[in-house]
Amino acid sequence: MQSINDAEAAFSAGYHQAREAFLAAATKAGAQLQQYACPARGPRGEALSTDTAWIGEPGATKVLMALSGTHGVEGFCGSGFQVHWLRSGLQRQLPADTAVLFVHAVNPYGFAWLRRVNEDNVDLNRNYLDWSRPPPDNPGYAEIAGALLPARLDGPEAAEAEAVLARYRQQVGEVAFYRALASGQFIDAQGMFYGGAGPTWSNRTLHTVMAERLARATDVTCIDFHTGLGPFGHGDLISDHEPGTGAAQRVRQFWGDGVSESRRGQTLPLVQDGPTHFGVNRALPHARVTFGTLEFGTYDRDSGRAALRADHWLHVHSDPLGPEAAAIKQALRRQFYPDTADWKEAVLFRGHQLVRMALAGMQGAHAQRGQPVRP
Repeated sequence: MQSINDAEAAFSAGYHQAREAFLAAATKAGAQLQQYACPARGPRGEALSTDTAWIGEPGATKVLMALSGTHGVEGFCGSGFQVHWLRSGLQRQLPADTAVLFVHAVNPYGFAWLRRVNEDNVDLNRNYLDWSRPPPDNPGYAEIAGALLPARLDGPEAAEAEAVLARYRQQVGEVAFYRALASGQFIDAQGMFYGGAGPTWSNRTLHTVMAERLARATDVTCIDFHTGLGPFGHGDLISDHEPGTGAAQRVRQFWGDGVSESRRGQTLPLVQDGPTHFGVNRALPHARVTFGTLEFGTYDRDSGRAALRADHWLHVHSDPLGPEAAAIKQALRRQFYPDTADWKEAVLFRGHQLVRMALAGMQGAHAQRGQPVRP
């Protein structure tokens, strides 16, 4: 079995290298592979796809599903973990009636182009809605939309846009500012954090994967790998399950006190609906679903906002293959994939820890929890 010290070898420099590494590792591990061709193309016109690997009994009723690349450029993180797990030999330790399902590059366009959004400029974690109902309203976004994406990134126009945002931020406070900016909007198809006008290809594809692979599952645990929020290298497992439900109890059974529950105010609840959590839960009413969003911290939030704005500007006002692209893409890549040895080591340690605990939890094990001291 390889060790955590092999972190560098598991992570790739780009989408295509990551896909090749994933397919090679999955094949060697004896996985069943499935490819879903994306209608969009990469920067050089090359084909893109989401790929899945099923490891374990074909008819297993207990399934751990791990997702990478929901936010494309964040795919380096989850892909690195998936490759490392597949190379580790851990598939030989799976309990009876248990399988692992890896979904690699949920958003292959964003991974290949180094974008957070998909080919339709949609933030997938705002797209998993019940589309039979109107999408959520975000009146704060409308107030600042004109300043979020100026025609230039420097000069007087950019300075005035920043001044508008600074005034709004001071007026409403940090939480309301970031909720207006990032909780999702459905009025500006070229704007930031756009939730779409209906289910995207990636959304539909993940639903197809679940229909094909999880129809017989009665116990599904899902870990969705993300990056960009929180202290550098810290892996925060975030639960959106409602307090008091069986799912919320399972979150604590599986992972103990190493969980942030958004509905208890333990993490900033920017998005009330639309993340993958909600899509997976709606798609699997026949199963007990235990879902965690695993968020690995990178750099500060304001540098992230600047990197995302520059990338949006590049694709709306400039040429994503032109001379200005390299620096902008590198800044976005660094923001969501620090590419340092210690950060990668942290990803693997936390990823393996949570997958191991989830597999044990589905067999009935309980994570250790500290007991309160009675005065």
